[in-house]
Amino acid sequence: MRHVFIMVALTFLVTGFMIQEASAQGSVIRKLKEKAEDKVIDKVFEPVSVPKVETPPSQDSEVNSGANRPSNTRGGGLTKSAPDVSANIKEAETAFNDKKFNDSRFAVRQAIQGVELEIGKNILEGLPESISNLPKVDEEDLVTSSGIGFVGLVIQRYYRKGDQELSVMIGNDSGLLAAANMYLMAGAYSTSSTDQAHKTVKVKEYRGLLEYDEYSGYKLTVPFGQTSVLVVEGINFDDEKAIMAAAEMIDIDKIKKELGEQ
Repeated sequence: MRHVFIMVALTFLVTGFMIQEASAQGSVIRKLKEKAEDKVIDKVFEPVSVPKVETPPSQDSEVNSGANRPSNTRGGGLTKSAPDVSANIKEAETAFNDKKFNDSRFAVRQAIQGVELEIGKNILEGLPESISNLPKVDEEDLVTSSGIGFVGLVIQRYYRKGDQELSVMIGNDSGLLAAANMYLMAGAYSTSSTDQAHKTVKVKEYRGLLEYDEYSGYKLTVPFGQTSVLVVEGINFDDEKAIMAAAEMIDIDKIKKELGEQ
């Protein structure tokens, strides 16, 4: 029995020594690893030696610090011209006859873009110069056309004075119409006495949805024709009557005719 006790004691001593030694070795290995990692980090983030560039005394040293690259101070930018409709139609016909169908499709799309941009320009010219004493902002007039695709034709104009702004957006075959139809499908036109965010209204003979948000103001969405929609947004308009009066100044029938809508 005594021999057994001695053997067990020796086993515990040897095991403890091995654990202590392994722990010490692990500590040494861990320290070596940490030192190696520190060296790698120091190598990655060590400062890069940059040749010294002498700065002429007449130049500002702060301006010339860092990379000595010139900044662009000249250039005419990109030309703003609509695609040539006639030229693209001719190119599309030639490419089609040569069985270059991708080239033909591209030329057709360019021709459609040219037509839609011209339509958009005519619609902008037909909008009022000012609405509710807010003058138009000429430099922010925008006509966008994808030719063929989801976006379609989008025409936008801003009227602004002081803290008051009115934006007018017309979409034809665009995602704007899809959004308006979602309202219809979701029953957004069915309002209740407790609904303070949406309201069914009429702009002339066109039915629309008027919304109000405390932060963004009024938004009026009016689908018309088969594929078109008018969106009017007003910031800092006094009340519903004021935003509706502004919307009444937009000739939807004229826009509808320009777009060729039924």
